[in-house]
Amino acid sequence: MTGNKSIYVGIDVGSAQTKVALLNKNKELVGFAVKRTGTDFNLTANECIDSALTMSDLLPNNIKRTVSTGYGRNNLTNISDTKTEIGCHAKGAFHSFPHAITIIDIGGQDNKIIKIDNNGRRINFKMNRKCAAGTGAFLEDMSNRLDIPLSEMDKLARQSTKNITLGSYCTVFTATEVLEKIREGKKVPDIIKGLFYSVIKRVLEMDQFTGRLVMTGGVVHHNPFIVEMLKDIRGSEILLPKHPQLTGAIGAALYAEEG
Repeated sequence: MTGNKSIYVGIDVGSAQTKVALLNKNKELVGFAVKRTGTDFNLTANECIDSALTMSDLLPNNIKRTVSTGYGRNNLTNISDTKTEIGCHAKGAFHSFPHAITIIDIGGQDNKIIKIDNNGRRINFKMNRKCAAGTGAFLEDMSNRLDIPLSEMDKLARQSTKNITLGSYCTVFTATEVLEKIREGKKVPDIIKGLFYSVIKRVLEMDQFTGRLVMTGGVVHHNPFIVEMLKDIRGSEILLPKHPQLTGAIGAALYAEEG
């Protein structure tokens, strides 16, 4: 019977991807979906909810509350409340790692640094919104320049045998650098690893990092080699949630459960 099972929905409408997470009354993830956001935010969100409900073998009447977050959170209809990206990412990450942490979220169009204490309270946060360099959009543009599927970049980067440094942060200038490296005969895996390192450098310049680090977002979900690279650079463990791309949506669902 599904009729008496209450679920809580979190919708993270990102600039690139929309993520939906369903939590039961025990705050357990029972269903989720991810889809390109596109231009019709409501349509995409509803399609994600339908897919997540199918995964969880539940029905729309099981939904008790819905909270939205992210870039397009205010564009959705038929929701109970909206919450900020910072708040939802902090709540979602603390749910996985309930102690003082610094969260590094690499998204489609921006990067976030969020620091929270042992009680899950936000101490500080920073965002990089001025340029897409070091974000998912940056890597997507570079994959197009290299004529390589975005899904293949992590695997190729792991095949690198030489370190290549790309000096430019601007997406346009980096594209020119990439073309120069190709003309010089540099191998594609080495170039991709250099691009990953550029993303890491961009993040490290945003703040001073101490204590336990947690990485979230679609970029590290699809490119876990970036997490391994940062771990090697820092010489310390980097924590990764089971579903790093869903962190904001899970945080929103947790807010929905709290009512």
